[in-house]
Amino acid sequence: MQWSSPPEAIERFKSQEIWLAPPQFYELCRLCNFSSLNDLHKFNSDRALEGCERWLPVTLTAADGFIQLLPGDELYPEDPDYTGEKKITLSTDKTVEDLMKEGSIFHRIVIKNTNTLAVYVNIQAKYKHMNPLMINTDSSSYNSRL
Repeated sequence: MQWSSPPEAIERFKSQEIWLAPPQFYELCRLCNFSSLNDLHKFNSDRALEGCERWLPVTLTAADGFIQLLPGDELYPEDPDYTGEKKITLSTDKTVEDLMKEGSIFHRIVIKNTNTLAVYVNIQAKYKHMNPLMINTDSSSYNSRL
């Protein structure tokens, strides 16, 4: 095991040294907003009593990949299947690119393959939380503060 900062872990993921599940990738993108551990502690202390939201990623299978939809995304179901009892599957013949071009309200993780992920968020985070930086592992242009 090796300790890595969030940007370093993302770089290691991009170079396929390590693998990250989409939720962990998302959280590392969120941690990239903080330049130090002290900044993260201050942020957590300042918003500690604001509340939190229960999340369940809902996977949409596209013609050429997957999109994990998160609360607030325009395609996120009104009544997600929190227990797995409904056996709901979302799929489309459209490509991920087409879905991205057609959409306007995003809170999602796009999955091309196991090492190609992208986070897209343009909604306001609830409870004074911090949105993740939008990072696409398919390109090297992302904006980290660390």
